Amino acid sequence: MFQLRRNGRLSNVELAKRVGLTPPPCLRRVKRLEEGGVITGYRAVIAQKALGRGLEVLVDVEIYAQDRKTVEEFEDTVAAYEEVVEFRRMYGRPDYFIRVAVADHAAYEAFLIGKLSGLPAVQRLESHLTMKEIKADPR
Repeated sequence: MFQLRRNGRLSNVELAKRVGLTPPPCLRRVKRLEEGGVITGYRAVIAQKALGRGLEVLVDVEIYAQDRKTVEEFEDTVAAYEEVVEFRRMYGRPDYFIRVAVADHAAYEAFLIGKLSGLPAVQRLESHLTMKEIKADPR
């Protein structure tokens, strides 16, 4: 799995060579992993900067209400925003962690003021700008 995780475009022959198998059993193992839900898909990882989204902001969000309806509405709304590239409900504080990718500071301000801070459930927002990315897992 490690080899495929690092490079999902490996041919079956190259993968088999790297893991010490012949191609037929290697292919069977990969198919089993796909059918078992271990491998959930293959995709291209595209640099956000190439998409015109060179500014990444990490946002901590706390909400007022904890009732199911409010939580679901908040989550559905935020998950639908194009600027949101990662969205997690957390244990403890903050309630949510959001990774936002936008073009620049003005675009982030427009997103924050025009979308996120205007949601009725939002109690507190805290934005964090990255100084330096040390390690990133593109998944």
